[in-house]
Amino acid sequence: MSDAASFPQAARISVRNAQLRGNLRHATRTIRSKRARAVAELADWDRLRAAGAAIKDRTLRHLDQYLEQLEAAVTAAGGTVHWAVDADEANRIVTRLVKATGEKEVVKVKSMATQEIGLNEALAAAGIRAYETDLAELIVQLGADRPSHILVPAIHRNRTEIRDIFRRQMGAWGRPAPEDLSDSPAELAEAARLHLREKFLRAKVAISGANFMVAETGTLVVVESEGNGRMCLTLPQTLISVVGIEKTVPTWRDLEVFLQLLPRSSTAERMNPYTSTWTGTTDGDGPSEFHLVLLDNGRTDTLADQVGRQALRCIRCSACLNVCPVYERAGGHAYGSAYPGPIGAILTPQLRGTASALDASLPYASSLCGACYEVCPVAIDIPEVLVHLRERVAEGGSVTRNGARVTIRPAKGHAAERVAMRAARWAFEHPRALRAGERLAARTRRAHPARLPGEPWSASRDLPVVPPEPFRDWWQRTHGGKEAK
Repeated sequence: MSDAASFPQAARISVRNAQLRGNLRHATRTIRSKRARAVAELADWDRLRAAGAAIKDRTLRHLDQYLEQLEAAVTAAGGTVHWAVDADEANRIVTRLVKATGEKEVVKVKSMATQEIGLNEALAAAGIRAYETDLAELIVQLGADRPSHILVPAIHRNRTEIRDIFRRQMGAWGRPAPEDLSDSPAELAEAARLHLREKFLRAKVAISGANFMVAETGTLVVVESEGNGRMCLTLPQTLISVVGIEKTVPTWRDLEVFLQLLPRSSTAERMNPYTSTWTGTTDGDGPSEFHLVLLDNGRTDTLADQVGRQALRCIRCSACLNVCPVYERAGGHAYGSAYPGPIGAILTPQLRGTASALDASLPYASSLCGACYEVCPVAIDIPEVLVHLRERVAEGGSVTRNGARVTIRPAKGHAAERVAMRAARWAFEHPRALRAGERLAARTRRAHPARLPGEPWSASRDLPVVPPEPFRDWWQRTHGGKEAK
């Protein structure tokens, strides 16, 4: 991603797309209003939210132990566990497993982890075609597009655009769309259903992610709304699940908390229409072969950061995207990652590092309004992490990334900011100099610019007006010369 445009560059293009902004505005406002009503039904939502955060934190503190317990339980239930330190290793493992079956195509359940590692592209390079079966992911795939939302990957498309994509591309991927297909949601859904049914009945291999993994039993959990996941998880002979190591929860009792938090925060439902669980393999029921690929890809390094590690609590509900004023205007593609929006702005720079212009710009893709923290079902303080990562970008230094030390050069655009902050620190440490500077600023205030030259942040903001006299002088003049304390 080193050659990708920075967030400000990409956002500058997307905000000019009136159709995109209209689609996002309508979709995000509809979703967040429904979510607010669903959450309001629970009198103990705040306690439930705190419980989710506590469970996640406890799990992350002892993640090594729970992962070993998970591996032992999956193995005992007839599954095979593979460990992948990074994206390349995960892709090699999955490609090898698919090739071992002799199959040239796979069906997929919607998975953020496989998008993160670029699995579809890796399989294609090996001559294996992956078919997305989630409706929104199908739209994105047929349109040669990229997902722009965690929960609704095709949120940037309206139904007329979807109809045109189905008409043009469905035939190249399987059963074609009807020639007289309209943009009616019912007709679009029926066209997708008929197209996918052939894939489900033919597929011998499926690839999934998981929302949660229960360490005590080795059980994996997928929640969804369409039923495509259930088809992928039960019909094929071989199931391969690629899951980030942070998706572990210790017990079924812990899972109970998240099965209340996730549906209300994501789809504004009390319960997902389909909640699928599976534990290893069972003779005569479901896939006869199960492989679990545990993905690190920067997560262990993120875990070492005491401030940034809270991003690993994320349960991928997308509530933060739906309330974010920056996401609503810029859209998901501007983030250049499988994880858009506020959570992507803190998760991606930690998983990939901040060496590229894109990843170094992501912590600045926020107004720090705090709306994301207020709606997060596991209480991730996203603004706190954003500021923490901005400091990392501004100061540079080195971090560990997948076992290797990576040098982070201070961002060029923040040189003036670093000089100003150091000067401010010196002034605050020297009261006499601070007092003299305040008086000088008051006397020269007529010459102060309304905006900082060459500073994008102030292009749409006026600088604070310097008062006619410093507070200390005002106090001495109005309170008989007594020094303000």
